[in-house]
Amino acid sequence: MDGPNYHHLHYFWVVAREGSVTRASELLHVTPSTVSIQVRELERTLGIRLLRKSGRGVALTETGEAVFRYAGDIFAMGRELMEMVRGQPVGRPLLFRVGIKDAMPKLVAYKLLEPTLKLPEPLRLVCREGSVPQLTAELAIHRLDVILSDTPLDPNVGAKAYSHLLGESEIVILGTKKLVERWGSDFPDSLHGAPFLLPTDDSILRRSLESWFDERRLRPEVRGEFEDSAMLKIAGRAGAGLFAVPAVIRGDVETMYGVELAGKIPGIKERFYAISAERKLKHPAVTAISAAARQRLRGG
Repeated sequence: MDGPNYHHLHYFWVVAREGSVTRASELLHVTPSTVSIQVRELERTLGIRLLRKSGRGVALTETGEAVFRYAGDIFAMGRELMEMVRGQPVGRPLLFRVGIKDAMPKLVAYKLLEPTLKLPEPLRLVCREGSVPQLTAELAIHRLDVILSDTPLDPNVGAKAYSHLLGESEIVILGTKKLVERWGSDFPDSLHGAPFLLPTDDSILRRSLESWFDERRLRPEVRGEFEDSAMLKIAGRAGAGLFAVPAVIRGDVETMYGVELAGKIPGIKERFYAISAERKLKHPAVTAISAAARQRLRGG
């Protein structure tokens, strides 16, 4: 079999990256038919389909995913070669691709990721957000290095992946000064009838809070439910209600949103996990996350 034509490979790589022949043709300043011909020539040379139709655009086949990754590495090395020839600094940063569960508090995610930005070797961090099933599918084809989640992987998912407990944090209740003065004096009994903001019912924290309220026979007045944790905190800053956050980000939330402590909920802890395709954590950035989490997440 003849080797691939790198001109054809580049056209394919741009199409795969953009998900559209039309968009790729605009970036390459050629007609869509020219792009299509170049990609078909590459497929003919390799003897396999690389792309399939998907709505108005295109998507990668399973083999196309692998070819796309190889092509990315090839063109990155080409850029490095040109830097060397031109006398520019050489050395590609370590690529670290992280999936973050959409319902996970982003302040917690950043705290977990922060140590990777302080590694001695250069690192380029790429973060993607989505549901755990979506992210697990990306992990399975090596488009992600790790997933950060507030739940372990569901064993029914069927993916070959492993959940690694990073640590846990107690839960605290925060609110504006006015709300804390009104409802925080006899905590936690004072929460009965208090205005409260909750995550949506698909959240582990929501279920934990409701169980705790039931055990204490507390009935706060739910003023809002939020899938986006940042939106919940913005509503809390506006005084719409008290709200719960992991204690590990208490200081950041108080500073950013101008709220203060109403009390700590005993017995509830939120856990955080790294989900990887390997039984043992190997990526240097993931091991840095795990080591730092052991220090930061010790129940508080």
